[in-house]
Amino acid sequence: MQSIHSILSKLKNDYTDINFKENDLFAWSPKDKTVSYNLLNNEWEKLFHEVGHALIGHIDYTHDINLLTCERDAWEKAKKIAHIYNYEISDQIIESQLDTYRQWLHARSTCPSCQSTGLQMNSKKYSCITCGQTWRVNEAKVCSLRRYKIKQ
Repeated sequence: MQSIHSILSKLKNDYTDINFKENDLFAWSPKDKTVSYNLLNNEWEKLFHEVGHALIGHIDYTHDINLLTCERDAWEKAKKIAHIYNYEISDQIIESQLDTYRQWLHARSTCPSCQSTGLQMNSKKYSCITCGQTWRVNEAKVCSLRRYKIKQ
């Protein structure tokens, strides 16, 4: 099996239009076309995943369901990229990663008053059809999710 350093070197040579930067987190930044990675974290799959976002051209999303679609598409692209580098990403890993987004999206849409699932009104605002509560949320992809009641 190839080392992460070898794979990273090949990715940098093959995708010269993408910047690669060591960081604490794996991430894709469309603004500066940079894939961030963590060499200490042995989750190499995430490196391929972030390159997948870059190659697909993911920029942003407006509604939660769009995020899940982007993540699924990036994982499918990651599988294809990884295969080129003789690395296989299991469906179990992909589903486990997608589950983290599903759980995050469910938490965002859960009414802070009655715990029903609400409807997304815009990128950060939700409304509960059960009790009428509206709330806004923070981005919270890497920090704690917060929900702030707006009105009852």
